[in-house]
Amino acid sequence: MLLTRIKGPRDLDLLSQEELEQLAAEIRSFLVDAVSKTGGHLGPNLGVVELTIALHRVFDSPKDKVLFDTGHQAYVHKLLTGRQDFAGLRTKGGLSGYPSRAESDHDVIENSHASTVLGWADGIAKANEVLGREDHHVAAVIGDGALTGGMAWEALNNIAAAKDRPLVIVVNDNERSYGPTIGGLANHLATLRTTDGYERFLARGKDLLERTPVVGKPLYETLHGAKKGLKDFIAPQGMFEDLGLKYIGPIDGHDIEALESALQRAKRFSGPVIVHCLTQKGRGYEPAVQDEADRFHAVGVIHPDTGLPVSTDAASWTSVFADEMVKLGKARKDIVAITAAMLQPVGLKKFADAYPDRIFDVGIAEQHGATSAAGLATGGAHPVFAVYATFLNRAFDQVLMDVALHKCGVTFVLDRAGVTGTDGASHNGMWDMSILQVVPGLRLAAPRDAEQLRAQLNEAVLVKDAPTVVRFSKGVVGPAVPAIGKIGGMDVLLRPGDEVTRPDVLLVSVGALAPMCLEIADLLDKQGISTTVVDPRWVKPVDEALAPLADRHRVVVTVEDNSRAGGVGSAVAQALRDAGVDVPLRDFGIPQRFLDHATRKEVMAEIGLTAPDIARQVTGLVAKLDGRYDSEPAAAVD
Repeated sequence: MLLTRIKGPRDLDLLSQEELEQLAAEIRSFLVDAVSKTGGHLGPNLGVVELTIALHRVFDSPKDKVLFDTGHQAYVHKLLTGRQDFAGLRTKGGLSGYPSRAESDHDVIENSHASTVLGWADGIAKANEVLGREDHHVAAVIGDGALTGGMAWEALNNIAAAKDRPLVIVVNDNERSYGPTIGGLANHLATLRTTDGYERFLARGKDLLERTPVVGKPLYETLHGAKKGLKDFIAPQGMFEDLGLKYIGPIDGHDIEALESALQRAKRFSGPVIVHCLTQKGRGYEPAVQDEADRFHAVGVIHPDTGLPVSTDAASWTSVFADEMVKLGKARKDIVAITAAMLQPVGLKKFADAYPDRIFDVGIAEQHGATSAAGLATGGAHPVFAVYATFLNRAFDQVLMDVALHKCGVTFVLDRAGVTGTDGASHNGMWDMSILQVVPGLRLAAPRDAEQLRAQLNEAVLVKDAPTVVRFSKGVVGPAVPAIGKIGGMDVLLRPGDEVTRPDVLLVSVGALAPMCLEIADLLDKQGISTTVVDPRWVKPVDEALAPLADRHRVVVTVEDNSRAGGVGSAVAQALRDAGVDVPLRDFGIPQRFLDHATRKEVMAEIGLTAPDIARQVTGLVAKLDGRYDSEPAAAVD
């Protein structure tokens, strides 16, 4: 096999065009076989095989920087840079599903938030200029979906201003991010895709001109480099050139020779150049090509021959939300939904099918989505903006200054909250409950089970004068956890017997960690430690009944699937101080560090967020209060 001979990018230089095509076929076969066993981003990588080969033939990585926006399309890049052991892809100790600096000098951008690559490229190109590195080049690959993000256009504005600073921007245009790309830019790219008049005009004239003595070839070159007046007459690509960016394309993204030619021309140019490549997501794998939803953007473990899942999961948090949104849409005509290019992943496809006039896909533009939601609320609608928890980070200013300041009734639904695991550091939804604590008036719900998700979503959309947030985990929803009573707005999940006048521990359980908290209470009971377990349901603001309840216990413990810094535990501690309740408090959550990819269970064990770990530390704390220990054990894993 040719692939096994590729230990680094320069090995590609030794291959003929015929061998390069064979290599592309081998890579596709390898990807289908490997990713079907582990799960991962299959469709995007099948679409960039030839493009990645051409990039590494033309550019000399790692001296030249080859950058990938939303790095889930970097599997081929990994294969060509010496990483061909995919057996542990996205598992602990195995390859990351995204570029990783720890893995290779060829990897630059680790985060998987879209639309950032052009900012990175601009900065690296500036550094090359400042430091006099004239032989260093920068090539940034960005999808048509990522170009819908505002950051991309902010960067383009800066890149275009430096007309003599070399930088190659490769637009990977497959008409999709997760699903089909939405918006005016998508329409413009579609025009470029379907208008081949200019290149056809040149192709027809080339033979004639090259047969013309003396002036034929120079005239052809002049036409090929003609200013935008002629180009706009035949192919309306002026948007890029109006910005001051040289444009090459559209190029067949599966023709290695054509790609190399275009990239070589762009590399030789002394300023910023856009190379527009047309690719097919899922190319070469029929089940992916036939998948209209997202072309196998991300898959679990599948049968490689059919593309069907090996096993069918039970109901997920996302599916529960999806069904409830359809019910809400039927009950209330003012309910509208917003997605940032992730209609299916966040569970809004059913709502879109049922109410197509009430769904708005803003593209990969979370900031705009939040402000647009404020406008919708001001206009009398109640928008529900469903987004991954990690991606709400990008829209914090809009949540604060546009939604909350203006007291707009907008509901944000945060999918994949807490530890998500296999997608690594940038996908863990571990910051939302910390970031949102500082937003005045915002109410935040953390449902513990499917019933509570339905109930709290319905409660959230009743709020008309403030933002509300409902956050839930990734994956299968757990069993129902019934309440045995109410204190204020909090559900009581467990209380000691009547003979206990002052229980030892008040355990505040946040969201989906309720089953684990009940397990902690059981372990404490075996040590003779009495425990009350409550679920606040709405963790912001802190329930007024919590402080007096805490005062009737010897110690308070909070457990949350969020960063310990500024999270629910911190808010509870402040509420107790404000109420003058002087009770020891220990907060358990995610430590302040970026977490490597692994399963959720493995990550939780690594950071000490398990029932035995927490029960052990709480037992030590109670023992100290009893005077049995001279010193207190560490209260949290950091």
